[in-house]
Amino acid sequence: MSPTLSIVLTLISGISWSVVYLAIIYRGFKDHTYGMPLFALAFNFAWEFIFSFLVKQDFSAQWVVNVIWFLLDAVIVYTYFRYGRKDFPASAEKSFIPWSVAAFLTGFLAVYFIHLEFEGYWGAAYSAFPQNLLMSILFVTMLVRRGSVDGQSMGIAVFKCLGTLAPTIQFTIGTGSRLILALGITIFIYDAIYIVMLARKFAELRLNPFTRRPI
Repeated sequence: MSPTLSIVLTLISGISWSVVYLAIIYRGFKDHTYGMPLFALAFNFAWEFIFSFLVKQDFSAQWVVNVIWFLLDAVIVYTYFRYGRKDFPASAEKSFIPWSVAAFLTGFLAVYFIHLEFEGYWGAAYSAFPQNLLMSILFVTMLVRRGSVDGQSMGIAVFKCLGTLAPTIQFTIGTGSRLILALGITIFIYDAIYIVMLARKFAELRLNPFTRRPI
């Protein structure tokens, strides 16, 4: 792969995911909820922390993107702890903090030891794509569980899809990895399912999917 194409795909991914994070933050404060499911957030936050600060990297476009993602994700973590308690059953409210901390610890340990097992380029890839698949599945389940569009938007859904499609192309062309290709295709399928389901939910609620105004 040419260096130019690699940089272009990195920027597409970086910009798309930054839009996703900003939109999740906006909807989180607007709707008084969190927009990324807990375990998706835990693994995602761990990946960005580890590959921004714990793993030595050159000053590259991807490293800059990782740091920006980490800072944005930190705000999403804040919205989770600020608004997430209300999603817990009243009978289990005292377990909210221990359960949440355990999720973040699990995410950190899983991502970090995948990095140690594979190291370098492959450690980043083999931890990023599976947790991205987890995120795609959990977005669908969050939509079904909530039965509303709170904390969600079509922009989040579409840019998440684009943000993963770009590195799928980049890693597949660059490495020839069939595992990355398979994970990328599966992620794309779930992202497409989420886009369709979210659009249908907006239609069911008789809301414009882009302005959220009644139709």
